[in-house]
Amino acid sequence: MSTRAAGKAADAERRETDSGIEVKPVYTEDDVAGLELELPGEFPFTRGPYPDMYRGRPWTIRQYAGFASAEETNARFRYLLERGQHGLSVAFDLPTQLGYDSDDERAVGEVGRTGVAIDSLADMELLFDGIPLAEVSTSMTINAPASLLLLLYELVGDQQGVPGERLRGTVQNDILKEYIARGNYIFPPRPSMRLTTDLFAYCAERLPSWNTISISGYHIREAGSTAVQELAFTLANGIAYCRAAVDAGLSPDEFGERLSFFFNAHNHFFQEVAKFRAARRLWARIMRERFGVENPKAQALRFHAQTGGSTLTAQQPENNVARVTVQALSAICGGAQSIHTNGFDEALALPTENSVRIALRTQQILAHEAGGTDTADPLGGSYFIEELTSELEQRARELIERVDELGGAVAAVEHGFVQQEIEQAAFAYTQQVEAGEKVIVGVNKYSEQESEQIELHHLDPEAERRQLERTARVRAERNSEEAAAALERVRDTARGEANLLPPMREALRARCTVGEICNVLREEFGTFDSQRT
Repeated sequence: MSTRAAGKAADAERRETDSGIEVKPVYTEDDVAGLELELPGEFPFTRGPYPDMYRGRPWTIRQYAGFASAEETNARFRYLLERGQHGLSVAFDLPTQLGYDSDDERAVGEVGRTGVAIDSLADMELLFDGIPLAEVSTSMTINAPASLLLLLYELVGDQQGVPGERLRGTVQNDILKEYIARGNYIFPPRPSMRLTTDLFAYCAERLPSWNTISISGYHIREAGSTAVQELAFTLANGIAYCRAAVDAGLSPDEFGERLSFFFNAHNHFFQEVAKFRAARRLWARIMRERFGVENPKAQALRFHAQTGGSTLTAQQPENNVARVTVQALSAICGGAQSIHTNGFDEALALPTENSVRIALRTQQILAHEAGGTDTADPLGGSYFIEELTSELEQRARELIERVDELGGAVAAVEHGFVQQEIEQAAFAYTQQVEAGEKVIVGVNKYSEQESEQIELHHLDPEAERRQLERTARVRAERNSEEAAAALERVRDTARGEANLLPPMREALRARCTVGEICNVLREEFGTFDSQRT
């Protein structure tokens, strides 16, 4: 066979994305016949939520950080802010995410390992020591105890003299994806949804500029989903939150403005750009058709993107710099409002200052040297991108309809449908990698005999001891009667229907701990056992 003939045979081989969407050798105007592209800032916002996009306001560089103690994380925040980061993003350790204090017997060995440990107001004061909350935007990746961490942030703002209307940021507060993909839940789905909508109502009254939820597809993708599944299940969860908020008497035209989304920027550059565009188009139509939303700000999907942690390899870790760059560029071309770029060493350990600086500089190079802020929707009108956008939208819509048939996202989670769909996709992907059908550079192709030696970050072994001592000191120095009475008010409210956040705020102000308040709610709400669903 001639070289030319071999090339034609190779071109004839079927190629597809991880969502099973066939990629043709070439796309023409026939693939987008009848397509009418609206301008950015116009319904259904395919091309972006704002008319001038990054020319009016560049995306927020929001590097995620959190490890060991509040003091060490505060130092990392200052390091990033001094080097041009725009906003803060807090990672919490596993005990905090599960509502356990650092001195709980279930927290042994996990304190400060995957994020910062926050047990009480004393820790939150140290975390933001010297950081003016009126001047920064803060994102907090926390779900089951999200309301407690938001209240702690508000209390620190009070101490700094910053009124609630000036606090800006996002709390993830997306409990449904924990049941689906991550497992860091505490209470059963329905009382958890109460906490979510209570937070919506609380912020509408006291923190009007705060984004009350970051509906997350990121962790769904990290669990092994396809791009279509990430898109569909994330928006299905969004529908469930909107329905719960409406049932609680809130207006979708009002709370819809404070919803935000969190997506994964994965490896297939073109599919990711199309996914972000399809997400906006789908959500705008969902809000208008299902909830009757007329407010354009409540129709327009806004999202944060983080480069794919599961795509990082321990083998040849410096290859991850290229992966992260391509992934970040997809988020920029897809119109993200804020972006986190991963450190190249994160498959091996928490990132070092060096790898964090490279990740930060990657975004700055894309913004200032690569033309990333020059024009809105730079790939809009591409035959390939437009066809992919439409295909992803259609497939995601069909999957959302399957969730609807089960009774919505909460029922689909309780039936295990979403979990099973993701598990099957993850298994199929693993098989492709092991068979060499899916190439991972440096892993199953172009591998090296010797591993690269790079500097790794090491946690301070004394950090856990200091954290335990601080939590013990908080309990010893507080007014014990006042703290006990505050916890009882939380219990009484949990038994009724009133908003839980005001009594929880007062309990935190009385120096009750996150774990103590969560234990009261465990006693009243119970806990969720996924094995019984």
